[in-house]
Amino acid sequence: MKWEGISEFVYVAEYQSFTQAAKQLGISIAQVSRQVSALEKRLNIKLFYRTTRKISLTEEGRLFYNHCRDILDRLDAAEHAISDLQAKPQGKIKLTAPVTYGEQQLLPLINDFMVLYPDVEVIAFLSNQTLDLIEGGYDLAIRIGKLDDSSLMAKKLSHRTSYVCASPAYLDKYGTPESLAQLADHNCLLGSLDHWRFKVGDAQRSIRVTGRVHYNSGHSLVDAALKGLGMVQLPDYYVQQYLDSGALISLLDAYREPEEGIWAVYPYNRQLTTKVKVLLQYLQQHL
Repeated sequence: MKWEGISEFVYVAEYQSFTQAAKQLGISIAQVSRQVSALEKRLNIKLFYRTTRKISLTEEGRLFYNHCRDILDRLDAAEHAISDLQAKPQGKIKLTAPVTYGEQQLLPLINDFMVLYPDVEVIAFLSNQTLDLIEGGYDLAIRIGKLDDSSLMAKKLSHRTSYVCASPAYLDKYGTPESLAQLADHNCLLGSLDHWRFKVGDAQRSIRVTGRVHYNSGHSLVDAALKGLGMVQLPDYYVQQYLDSGALISLLDAYREPEEGIWAVYPYNRQLTTKVKVLLQYLQQHL
């Protein structure tokens, strides 16, 4: 009897919604409501403030939630400890990642991972928006750069470096900039932002740049740079092969911004399963 209604209560508390809690638990809204009401009756306390627009925990509800969340986490840990005895990763992994990085770097490696582990199923949603992992039911997200959400755990997988570069033909025609001030004299190929980032001494600076091209496609910006239309600032996974071949020349290296971390993040209170642990280890080794 003491277990009845606990999961329903915790999910309603975390999603602040009976509808979302029912969806995550795979049961009806009415069943969630009945279980929570029965729990309140058994405890003889009010766990939630309910209005037509909002559900929030009472003071007693928050105290009870903290204990219940810890109990469920320990139960999950116990189940994972048993499943970890099975060395073979299996089951569904749901993740999200930025669009271009996911397409070029991440998903090809995940395909290789799935060849090695045929019992793993992967659902990947690529988006440049910062999605809510709990609401979306994601096991993890891949994020790049500074992490702002302190409620998530993070594991560094790799890093990226951004380069300013141009084709030899463009530089022969318009000259090679030696300082940030000279960017004003050049056609800068722009993405979704109208500024580029640099390191000047110990500080980071954003320099406003202008040009004839505004594309929200990194591949198209690379193509424009290769055809001599101007200079571009892009991460290494767009331009590294062309820098190595000499088709593009790296510029203003003294002002290059420090490398950014590439991270796997996941909810703070979620125990990583074997399948996710093995995937993260694989990505760390191969990215």
